[in-house]
Amino acid sequence: MVLVVDDEQDLLRILEYNLQRSGFSTRGALTGESALSLVRESPHPDLVILDLMLPDIPGEEVCRRIRADAQLKDVPILMLTAKGEEIARVVGFEVGADDYVVKPFSVRELMLRVKAILRRSDSEPGAGDVVRFGVLEIDREAYEVRVNKKPVALSALEFRLLVRLLNTAGRVQSRDSLLDAVWNLYAEVMPRTVDVHVKRLREKLGEAGAYIETVRGVGYRFPASVDEK
Repeated sequence: MVLVVDDEQDLLRILEYNLQRSGFSTRGALTGESALSLVRESPHPDLVILDLMLPDIPGEEVCRRIRADAQLKDVPILMLTAKGEEIARVVGFEVGADDYVVKPFSVRELMLRVKAILRRSDSEPGAGDVVRFGVLEIDREAYEVRVNKKPVALSALEFRLLVRLLNTAGRVQSRDSLLDAVWNLYAEVMPRTVDVHVKRLREKLGEAGAYIETVRGVGYRFPASVDEK
């Protein structure tokens, strides 16, 4: 089920119609408050398409509240807005968006992005075991992260980024390779986006954030072992 949030009623109807034609069930909301109410209803949505320019609560704040809810933090969010400047995109990703589409857009492109996000969510990450690296512990099947045995709340995208870095420990990951592996082909995001997410990930991991090393001019790497630190 896809929750569509947009204050333009005609656009909301068009999006719901096309999503339903593609086989998705939908819910629609015209305001941030109604979106926050609907997103908490069972079953929770598989994806939220969220306009930033809402009449009551800014879309960025709606996104923050969804990410702060333990039951909803892994729900993918695709931001939809008329703002096209880089700073607007960066802010969108900083508050936890998984993808960003600027109006005007083609419905076909949006459907491709929706399917790509949901395909990514279904397939990752999951090795079925708990991995421990120093003070960091990752349960890839349960999507849980702990530092010094204390749980750390990560968004689905932040979790995928952490798992990617851990799975390639000892090897430098360029920003482009991380964009391809974590955001995938359909996400029109910039290398700057990787830096924003790594910064947020480090902050959330606290002491364990030091495991994510910056390789100047190239990208990021996880050490091959704790002894390297």
